[in-house]
Amino acid sequence: MPQATPAPIATPCVRICTLEPMSSMCLGCGRTMREIGAWPSLSPQARAAIMEALPARLDRLRAAQPGLFLDGPPDDDDAR
Repeated sequence: MPQATPAPIATPCVRICTLEPMSSMCLGCGRTMREIGAWPSLSPQARAAIMEALPARLDRLRAAQPGLFLDGPPDDDDAR
């Protein structure tokens, strides 16, 4: 009897893998380096809890440092 193919692991990755150095948070998905590394071994419940927290994390980082994001305000040098 053939084995069923396991369901793919849900991931918030958007392939914008750039880390904010102070928080070690990915600017694309909002996960920390530790979370990214542990992702395959986390339970579905743990992954779901992290995914639920990501939008608020990214909102806080965007509010604190909008220039880090591609859609943020231009740097002073870019405005000239």
